Order: sequence, then structure tokens, then C-alpha cells
Amino acid sequence: MNKFTLSIILAAIILFSCNGVPVPKPKGYFKIDLPAKHEYQVFDQPGYPYKFEYPVYGKIVKDSTYFEEQPENPYWINVDFPDFHGRIYLSYINIGTRAVYKVKNSIGAYKDSTGINTFDKLISDAFNLTNRHSEVASSIDQISVSPRPGVYGFIFQVGGNAATSSQFFVTDSVKHFLRGALYFDAPPNEDSLRPVNKFLFEDMKHLISTIAWK
Repeated sequence: MNKFTLSIILAAIILFSCNGVPVPKPKGYFKIDLPAKHEYQVFDQPGYPYKFEYPVYGKIVKDSTYFEEQPENPYWINVDFPDFHGRIYLSYINIGTRAVYKVKNSIGAYKDSTGINTFDKLISDAFNLTNRHSEVASSIDQISVSPRPGVYGFIFQVGGNAATSSQFFVTDSVKHFLRGALYFDAPPNEDSLRPVNKFLFEDMKHLISTIAWK
């Protein structure tokens, strides 16, 4: 009789527990294993008009993604971070040189258009490229940088689920203009990318602080 009563009680517990209100688990993200510390190496290739230090867990590759063609400037390179599926795009321009732009016509095809890379235009383009993310950005902070004489510019930190969280440009206002932008090969999600964004932002700042013109 005691066994029968116990069975009824257990059956009732199981029945009512199955009808309980489900509690959703909190959203989680995959753990990203970051290097224990920041370490750097020097990029100083012959013929390039600049040099800088970049992380040992990054690699330099030539940029070849400009409208699926070779970029107009041979000094455009990328700092790739394979472990993080991230990349800092670096585009270098000589101030005052003639530029070739891709302009979309009325039927959606691109054609070449020429112009002059004036200092004012390069500055305006850098700000405009960052402001393109304003529709999805929760904030855009501008940080003035001037690591040494002849090297000054701005870092842009973009908050929210924008495609890029960090951009910058530095120049000497006479000859050299270098722009950089950090992107990931992943859907833009501020929460999931925050640890690696924060880590690589320190590397970007170090890269900027060690830039020197040649």
C-alpha cells in the first residue's frame, strides 16, 4: 500500500513538472581565446612610404579587393587576423596626386572618373566614410591623435552593431595620407565581438603610435 501511494505521488510530481512555465536560458556567445599579451613586429618593406609595428598574431597581405581589381595604389595593404576572422584595411594615398574613382552610372555599371587627391578632399572623405555607419551606430566618438611631429589625425570609435567599430586616418598634411578600418568576417554584433574588438583596438592604437613616413 505504501509503494502504491509513493508511485501516485511520483507520477503527480512528474505530471505537474512537465506543465511548468519554461524559463529561457540567457543568450550566450562562443568563448574567444585571446593572446595572453600584445606582442609586435615591424613592417618596414623597401619601397613603401611608411612603416609601423603590428601584432605577431597578424599577417600583412596585399589588398586586392578594390572592385575585384588591383587597387590604384600599390601601397594598399591589410593586416589580417586569421584567428579572429578580422582585418585592418590600410589605404595609403599621396596628397596631390591624380586619382581614379569608380562611379556607378544610371544602369548600375561602374565607370572610371578622375580627380585630384587634395588634402581637404581626403579629410572630408575620411569623415564621410565613417559617418556612413551613423544609421546603425549608437555613437561615433572622435579621438585626436598626434604620436609624433608630422603624424596626426583621428581615431573613430563606432558604437552599436555597425560593420566596423574602429577607423582612423593619419597624415602629415603635405604628402602622406593613411586611412585604416577594422572589419570582421562575421555579422556585426556589438555584444559578441566586444572582447576581440577591445583587444584589437589596442593593437590599432599601437600601430598608429608607431607609424613613420619614409
